[in-house]
Amino acid sequence: MMGEQVIKQRLRVGMVGYAFMGAAHSHAWRTAHRFFDLPLTPELTAICGRNVEAATEAAERMGWASVETDWRELIARDDIDVIDICTPGNTHEEIATAALAAGKHVLCEKPLANSVAEAEQMADAAEAAALRGALAMCGFTYRRTPALTLAKRFVDEGRLGSIRHVRAQYLQDWLSDENAPLTWRLDREKAGSGALGDIGAHSIDLAQWVTGQRIEGVSALTHTFVDERPVGGDFVGLGGHGDAANAEKGPVTVDDAALFSASFSGGAIGIFEATRYALGRKNAMRLEINGSLGSVSFDFEESNVLNYYDSRDDAEAIGFRRIIVTEPEHPYVGNWWPTGHGLGYEHGFTHQVVDLVTDIAAGRQPSPSFAEAAQVQQVLHAVERSASSDSQWQALETDRTEGGAQ
Repeated sequence: MMGEQVIKQRLRVGMVGYAFMGAAHSHAWRTAHRFFDLPLTPELTAICGRNVEAATEAAERMGWASVETDWRELIARDDIDVIDICTPGNTHEEIATAALAAGKHVLCEKPLANSVAEAEQMADAAEAAALRGALAMCGFTYRRTPALTLAKRFVDEGRLGSIRHVRAQYLQDWLSDENAPLTWRLDREKAGSGALGDIGAHSIDLAQWVTGQRIEGVSALTHTFVDERPVGGDFVGLGGHGDAANAEKGPVTVDDAALFSASFSGGAIGIFEATRYALGRKNAMRLEINGSLGSVSFDFEESNVLNYYDSRDDAEAIGFRRIIVTEPEHPYVGNWWPTGHGLGYEHGFTHQVVDLVTDIAAGRQPSPSFAEAAQVQQVLHAVERSASSDSQWQALETDRTEGGAQ
């Protein structure tokens, strides 16, 4: 009937954590169904944090209906369908496996865990839960950047031919000041690793996903430039640290930078760099892929642009073409603004929700699965093994999944 409103089934979300990632995820859950025709309507049912005052303030600010202070109580609620985990890596395994055992769908931030053992336990739990209808996905959101999704499309269509080289950099500078405070991201017990796991994991996942090839071996070097920092400061965003030069100091127990070369399952070779000490680079997540027929290159600091080279172009006009990825034919873009009006960082999280909700409604395994994310964890571990053994070549120990080749 004309004008009749279709009432869709709700997908009730409970989120653990409410800081940087919590804000990005909250925005996505609030926004996705307003721009995309989703089969289920997300509902921000409950947010969880240990500090009731801070969690309540976050709930009011970000649109959550209720507050819990114990994630176990959140999982136990019968009005929650999805558990969204936005906490440090040392908490992921316990929360995710409990949520899956309780029949909840799970979205977990990257890296999946702080160790291969934990990641594989999570992958096993997700595999078992999927048989009961509970699905799990790891949040490598850069996959949902339209320009990078377009790059994958070009590779899948054969436009680049056989893939030969991969160059991946993730460059930030927010730790360049040695007086920036000691945060949980610099504590190995909580973060697992430093630049390697925090931002290098994105490069690993993207390189494998875009090329369709898995990393099979690495030779690596990691380095810590500043081995102690002021305690008691708060991380308030990239570049934010205030004056802490005279504060008590504590040890930095993770890497500040990581470099490694890699071999891929399809014959490609790669070079990777992750650092939080590249002055002037705020969020330069870069990927270049060279094939036998063409190349693509991307830099997140120009996130709406994909550079594409086709060796078959006429000689007088050959060169990298700068594609402004804002056309309705481009991935995800048709649901947003008119041509030429670019998207930002937050849109990747919205697209992640779109894909996750669509897969949940279809009963289809979302990607990246926990198994794919566990394979990324294996690469991270191999990098650390190599770095601790004078850069000796390290083959990946296991091959439990097709991983990034999906």
